[in-house]
Amino acid sequence: MNIISVREQPQYTQQIIAYLQQCWNKMVPILYSDCISHCVDALHPLPQWYVLEKEGEFIGCAGLITNDFISRMDLYPWLCALFIDENHRGNNYAQMLIEKAKEDARKFGFRGLYLSTTHVGYYEKYGFRYIGDGYHPWEEQSRIYEIEL
Repeated sequence: MNIISVREQPQYTQQIIAYLQQCWNKMVPILYSDCISHCVDALHPLPQWYVLEKEGEFIGCAGLITNDFISRMDLYPWLCALFIDENHRGNNYAQMLIEKAKEDARKFGFRGLYLSTTHVGYYEKYGFRYIGDGYHPWEEQSRIYEIEL
């Protein structure tokens, strides 16, 4: 099991872009391509993009970003795009990606990590606590969670 950071291993950039586009096919394809390509040489520590690799196959992904299309722009960084392939769920692999994002956020000097979701009960088991609601540009509402680092 291995977590690959696109910044630490930029040779995986195109593969990571393709994987995130596959996992999050509802998003505009250019979004991940543009963001991931430009993060490799970014001057600031964010964004960060990760994939979870098992036996040569990508089985999960996540990002650490400045804003997850949410009205609470006063809060950052955000854990985003957390995904584990269906046939690998139930093995606590998401926790590995969450821990990597927490570790990096702490290393960059942040004191908290945030996420937005409509899920109730999932992120609480990883120590996140609900702090209120936020609003997306497409007029949907999401729950906002925080974890202290």
